[in-house]
Amino acid sequence: MRAALLAALAEGAGGDGGRRAVDELARAVGLRAGAPAQEIARAAQDPIRKDAVREWGETVSDLLAADPRIASAVAAAMERHAPGSGKAWYGGDHTDFRGGVFLREVVGVQVVIQQSGAAAPEAMSSLPPRAAGFTGRGDETDALLRALDPAAVPRSPDRTAVLVTAVSGLGGIGKTALAVETAHLAREKGWFPGGELFVDLHGYDDDPVTADQALQSLLRALGVPSEHIPATADDRAVLYRSVLADRARARGPVLILADNASSPDQVRPLIPGDTRHRVLVTSRDRLPQLGARLVPLEQLTPEAAYDLLALALRIADPDDSRVTDDPEAAERLAALCGHLPLALQIAAALLAEDLGKPVAELVAELAAAHDRLDPLDDGDRSVRAAFDLSYRRLPPEQARLLRLLALAPGPEVSEEVATALVGAEAPPLRDLKALARAHLVERGSGRGWWRMHDLVRAFGAGVAAQDAGLREEGEAARERVLAFYYRWAYVARDWLQWLPGMTEPEPFADRGQALAWLDSERAGLVAAALWAREERYAGTAVGLALGLGDYLDWRRYLDDKITVSRAAHEAAHLAGSRRDEAAAWNNLGIALTYVRRVGEAIEAHTRAHDLFRAAEDDLGEATAWNNLGIALKEADRVEEAIDAHTRARDLHQAAGDHLGEARAWNNLGSALRSAGRVEEAIDAHTRARDLHQAAGNRHGEARAWNNLGIALKEAGRADEAIEAYCKALPIYQEFEDRYQAGHTLQNLALTHEDAGRPAEARAYWLQAADAYTRANAPTEAAQARARAAELPDRPHP
Repeated sequence: MRAALLAALAEGAGGDGGRRAVDELARAVGLRAGAPAQEIARAAQDPIRKDAVREWGETVSDLLAADPRIASAVAAAMERHAPGSGKAWYGGDHTDFRGGVFLREVVGVQVVIQQSGAAAPEAMSSLPPRAAGFTGRGDETDALLRALDPAAVPRSPDRTAVLVTAVSGLGGIGKTALAVETAHLAREKGWFPGGELFVDLHGYDDDPVTADQALQSLLRALGVPSEHIPATADDRAVLYRSVLADRARARGPVLILADNASSPDQVRPLIPGDTRHRVLVTSRDRLPQLGARLVPLEQLTPEAAYDLLALALRIADPDDSRVTDDPEAAERLAALCGHLPLALQIAAALLAEDLGKPVAELVAELAAAHDRLDPLDDGDRSVRAAFDLSYRRLPPEQARLLRLLALAPGPEVSEEVATALVGAEAPPLRDLKALARAHLVERGSGRGWWRMHDLVRAFGAGVAAQDAGLREEGEAARERVLAFYYRWAYVARDWLQWLPGMTEPEPFADRGQALAWLDSERAGLVAAALWAREERYAGTAVGLALGLGDYLDWRRYLDDKITVSRAAHEAAHLAGSRRDEAAAWNNLGIALTYVRRVGEAIEAHTRAHDLFRAAEDDLGEATAWNNLGIALKEADRVEEAIDAHTRARDLHQAAGDHLGEARAWNNLGSALRSAGRVEEAIDAHTRARDLHQAAGNRHGEARAWNNLGIALKEAGRADEAIEAYCKALPIYQEFEDRYQAGHTLQNLALTHEDAGRPAEARAYWLQAADAYTRANAPTEAAQARARAAELPDRPHP
């Protein structure tokens, strides 16, 4: 019972008939005439008075249906008493239909009153108006039309007609707008001469319409007088199917649009027995239990989202060209709205009410907002309110999982990460699938992966932030994920550094499996490493960032390495951890050298060297000297590079670190070669090769072979150089080190070119281009292709 309805009638919004109706209800529930509306509403909730209230509700329904002006006045009065209670249409999940007045009956059934024309015995053309600005959805519209087409009824006995079609999707995704648009198209095609019925089931409201209440509304729309509607639900369902069957024979099929269903039980009794009819359902849940044709609705394409913004502004003002004047800002706005129709409509409304506001200004407001959902509210519609309707219906465990998934690092979440989030022993598959059915999560890029719409993520994070207990729950979940990533990332790194004779790290079976895990989780790993900027997570996140260094080098994700290394050295400095700060500076310098920012790299390695020395970490200092030498050589400061590598070699030798010594010898050889001391370079690379071979470090051996080949080529020993390159190449390929394989193939191409073998050189350039492409090195790949294009593809005769 709505007290606002009673107050509106009592004050005269429904005329004398409305006042009398309120007094009659007061007496029917045991109160005096003139009792306050709130008191009458409370008394009407008594189940003992259910029949009396239902009878009174039917009387009021007739009063409202008799004159649309009365209904409009009552709706306006209800708004004054309780904003939202008498709105023409709920805006949280639906397009704002303005063509008619829609009120809920006192017993919970929606009354439909068309503003044009007086009441009729039947209401068989009750479709709401089309949504203004409807755009996109061509494929989905075609799919719905194929399902609704009466000509598609199968003739063969082994196939059945598509009687029910269910459109499902996230709140605000535009389900109702699509269903109504398609229903109008079907009517224009003349497919449903028997008429169209529309009922809003309000499935996600606090007081959803029951199937029995919906049946009563539909029977009245079909022209059945109230006094002829049976007393029991089963009898009403039988009568409903019979009336529809008679109508199919007399006038043709009927389309029933059941909007906003939340459960199969709301819909099943509304399904006709005659397969000539069609039922079109919209829901935030998939509803596979209905045996329906399922049409899930996703966010709009970027192009359709752009078109929606432009069209919405032109509807408000035909001369509004702000979207087309700044298409880049409009595309950014559409992206910030997650290409969600409701969010886009709200953004357009915010622009329409402020004609002087550039699109870029709204983009800046959304981008700067701590909670992106806050600005997406135009006073009548709200993205947060739309999502909240779905969230409130979730069982506690599913609601918790939604909140925690919103805090996960990376755009997708593996089931292992979901397990860590909830602190369980096994993945929460049942709850994940339930959230997917509710369109609050969806399957990710591969099996076992899940993702959320950007705005759902913002909603979930916002819910978690509003309550101290939920904030602590979320922070504890993030700690579990960070610990999980830290543990597994170091096991994977151990595989990258593994040498024969070492214990094989578990649980990965080999280096390839470790790399595959790192590849799949990279986005989440990098995002989690950036939590180093938050004090609570700094220690573990810094360790994670350092542990990712070798992998990010291996795969050439240099921008990621620069980002996480900066965050790590800043956090380690604040924590006073010299060794971690030094290691982070060292990792940063390596990445900066790779991207040719050698001045910054020299500064980074110098800082690392000084910090390692202050911490009395001789091996760390040796590593810093070695990497500093590489950066100095790239800066053409060759003599300083030789000195740095010599210092590194001596420190490693003194510590008995043969692998470190081998790396220093190899880099010293490169510096000596740049200084023109080629024979010394050959000797240095040979020493590096022998040390790596003795330690079983095949990847290090490949580096030494490759650099030895470069020195041999400069010494004029081309055949020996080619032999050295051919020793290095298969090892790089074995380790899937695509960048170094590309570098070795490039060296082979250059050597063959100098030897006057252009066809062979061209083939190696093309192989180098392919390797560089696979190594995420597009600049080097383009250069290799350009060199290949300059050479003939076969020898000259």
